[in-house]
Amino acid sequence: MDWLRDLALHGVEAGWLSDSFAYAFMVNAIVAALILGPLLGGLGTLVIAKRLAFFSEAVGHAALTGIAIGVLLGEPPENPFIGLFSFCMIFALLLHFVRNRTNVPYDTLVGVFLALALAVGAALLMYVARKINIHMLENVLFGSILTVTDRDITILAVSCLIILLLLIPTFNRILLTCISPDIARVRGFNTSFYDYLFVMMITLVTIAAVKIIGAVLVGALLLIPGATARLLTKRMGSFVLLSSYSRPSRAWWDGLTDGVGTSGAIWRFDHYCFCHFLLNRNDVPHRT
Repeated sequence: MDWLRDLALHGVEAGWLSDSFAYAFMVNAIVAALILGPLLGGLGTLVIAKRLAFFSEAVGHAALTGIAIGVLLGEPPENPFIGLFSFCMIFALLLHFVRNRTNVPYDTLVGVFLALALAVGAALLMYVARKINIHMLENVLFGSILTVTDRDITILAVSCLIILLLLIPTFNRILLTCISPDIARVRGFNTSFYDYLFVMMITLVTIAAVKIIGAVLVGALLLIPGATARLLTKRMGSFVLLSSYSRPSRAWWDGLTDGVGTSGAIWRFDHYCFCHFLLNRNDVPHRT
């Protein structure tokens, strides 16, 4: 990352970059936004097709319990990634496992698991509060893109690479499994395998994004860009491209340059775009 910060500093001195890029934290924030924005937007199209909107919120809030478990196991409170990753992955896989073996509506099941995870997390956090500054957990709830470290970017880049290596060769099969599981089975696809694979990818990107976006808002960047893009086009290719590149990165850029923060940018830009196109959808030229 040092070479990138040196390049940004050279750009500031040359006059073709804003003075804010002279600060290392600003460069780190831009890199994190450029990685996470397209990734969350792209995966959001499949989340909408699979109707897993509530699932990402549940995993994000389960991160609180994962952090508490990590601290109890002796991990540093600033980066309890082992406890966070392990608990959230087990939580997501167990939820999907139970879903396939019960007749309980999926939204009800997610609500039960979410309440259980939050209850356990709250109890554990009360116990570990004597060991850590409890206000540090505000970053988990609301995120702080300006506090991203080199280690966070490395974890984010590795997670992104793993997801892309898994997603690119299986995207069409996962999409078919989302839209019509029966047709996917007729074509010989192992729908259960692709369901679990997709759940693991959503969980991985959620965990990687929690510190940057926050558990409260990680679902917003998964859903709102895709929902907005869906109002603009009916073609899957355009749906993915619009969701990946036009909305998330622009919202984060506004938040960084205008000083409103990640949450303010999501509220101001993404929600505005969604509401605008929703209310004026008859005037939007859909691509068919």
